[in-house]
Amino acid sequence: MITQRKINDLAYNIVGACIEVHKIAGPGLYEQVYHKCLEKEFEILGLNFKSELEIPFSYKGENVNCKLKCDFLIEDLIVLEIKAVSEFYNIHRAQTMNYMNLLKAHRSILINFR
Repeated sequence: MITQRKINDLAYNIVGACIEVHKIAGPGLYEQVYHKCLEKEFEILGLNFKSELEIPFSYKGENVNCKLKCDFLIEDLIVLEIKAVSEFYNIHRAQTMNYMNLLKAHRSILINFR
């Protein structure tokens, strides 16, 4: 059974993993470096995750091959999008929320490693 407490605890662990990666790797690297480090950190934590998950999208009942990819779907509950940018823009928030909705995830997290 999926409870709000389980989702909150998982979100806490995800943010903790991001902090650990940033603490060790530091700022100023490419997003892909943080992505690979997070894969290792999630493995260490024993979390079930999908990395660079291609999200199916349909338009008027037909699949559209538009290469939507979320950075991580963790435990099939939480979408994690990571960035390494000077600041977030509304498009980053919208992207994360859209991925959450398309995957029917319970929560989304947007992290900036810069």
